[in-house]
Amino acid sequence: MNETTPGPTRRTAIAAGLAAAASTSLAGSDRADAREKKRGGGAGARMPVVYIPHGGGPWPFVDLGFDRAEMDNLATYLRSLAALPRTAPKAILAVSAHWEEAVPTVMTAAHPPMLYDYYGFPPAAYQLTWPAPGSPALAARVQELLEAGGIASGRDPGRGFDHGTFVPLKLTYPEADLPTVQLSLKHGLDPREHIAVGRALAPLRDEGVFIVGSGMSYHNLREFRSPRAAGVAAQFDGWLNQAATADPRQRDDRLIDWADAPSARAAHPREEHLLPLMVAAGAAGDDRGVAGFVGNVMGARVSAYHFG
Repeated sequence: MNETTPGPTRRTAIAAGLAAAASTSLAGSDRADAREKKRGGGAGARMPVVYIPHGGGPWPFVDLGFDRAEMDNLATYLRSLAALPRTAPKAILAVSAHWEEAVPTVMTAAHPPMLYDYYGFPPAAYQLTWPAPGSPALAARVQELLEAGGIASGRDPGRGFDHGTFVPLKLTYPEADLPTVQLSLKHGLDPREHIAVGRALAPLRDEGVFIVGSGMSYHNLREFRSPRAAGVAAQFDGWLNQAATADPRQRDDRLIDWADAPSARAAHPREEHLLPLMVAAGAAGDDRGVAGFVGNVMGARVSAYHFG
């Protein structure tokens, strides 16, 4: 059951939740602390923000008949993502294209279950595990920051990791030892609202939280593998690269007007797989974006973007 917290209220309750959750705070992973010490990282290093393509279904772990070279290229990129932060993260905040609620909603479970939100795959697809701990403290901090930004939020104690989170992060962090919290998109998929959510959450970057937006820069399920997909994806991806890597003052305005881009609706008949980029761009602040990955998935060009 989801619980909604109005933007301007419940500050006291959230603060109490933070105090009560101190024993399971963002630094609660001994192995993550050990990694940070091993890499010479110090507290206070700003985390990057990323928008990544998570591919289709459980593709890295179950043979789905996809082009092997294409998918190996994407898998190599996702594995490399662990080296992007200059110091080891204390936690991950994942914004998945596969969760929408009436208000931005955080999972609050200390041990989130798996959510196999796909169908029609071999039995092995429903036996995958990624037992990362949750973080009630991070969930409370997310709500606190959203409240400070005047944004109503909710919490869901039963929500599990959907495949927009566990599939790519199982490659990036196979040890599953970093506390991880998912944040939903908001119904309506308004790009301006999602940029505002990202801006409100930007302070997390200075608190050791790696913000990961997980979607696909091309997502037209009916057209994947069709002759038309390649041209449409290339045209939209060309525009998206210019927008996402623009001066931050122009970037957000361009992303807000994404539907006016060439082939926009052919690439995204529904934009839920693009919206995690808006949250990432908002959290990026004045950091300019770079293309961290450009490749193909099922014959269509997809890209990842890094900020900071």
